[in-house]
Amino acid sequence: MTKIALITGANKGIGYEIGRLLAGQGVTTIVGARDEERGRAAADRLGQPYVRLDVTDEESVSAAAKWIDGEYGRLDILVNNAGITGDPAGFQPSAATAAHLREVYETNVFGVVTVTNAMLPLLRRSPAGRIVNMSSELGSLAMAVDPASPFGDFNALTYNSSKSALNMVTVCYAKELKDTPIKVNAANPGYCATDLNQHQGFRTAEQGAAIAVRLANLDEDGPSGAYLEDAGAVRW
Repeated sequence: MTKIALITGANKGIGYEIGRLLAGQGVTTIVGARDEERGRAAADRLGQPYVRLDVTDEESVSAAAKWIDGEYGRLDILVNNAGITGDPAGFQPSAATAAHLREVYETNVFGVVTVTNAMLPLLRRSPAGRIVNMSSELGSLAMAVDPASPFGDFNALTYNSSKSALNMVTVCYAKELKDTPIKVNAANPGYCATDLNQHQGFRTAEQGAAIAVRLANLDEDGPSGAYLEDAGAVRW
């Protein structure tokens, strides 16, 4: 049975590479993107289907779930990849406003909950549903307070806290779904060169995608409620 996957924010960067790698494994990989022109172009390059999906728009998310239901009747893999850094003016805690936080949280946190809840009925029809939330080492509280951490001095209130919140969202879903075949994990792709950071990262998008692909393919003995990178567990 061919697996069906949905990746949000899959028209470029790590999301696109996740789609490319999964498609290379024979997975039907639905490219979810809010920009229809870019999304369709990416899907065409991959030879995979496209669905318009804006994670901040509940109607768009509901319509995407309805379309997937009609086309495939289930979903085996959900990768919540769409994310933003937001206005840099909101990085400094004393300068951040509620509006700065709302902007980032709408995509990085609220959008994940909206999409996950819309897709859960489809994931429950899978014999082995997998949810992968694309987090960051910047969401690690342990690393944030560690002077020896390579990112210990990067103090971006909006983005960092959104990824910490996403980690807790991941744990909460894993706990609720612990008696089901569905596994939910957070993935740290590392500091990858993407549009998100003006291509300043030292890892490639393909390298960043590898952990998500691994978590999307976990067998029944794999973890759930974990925070993982290529090398293993990330400190919470």
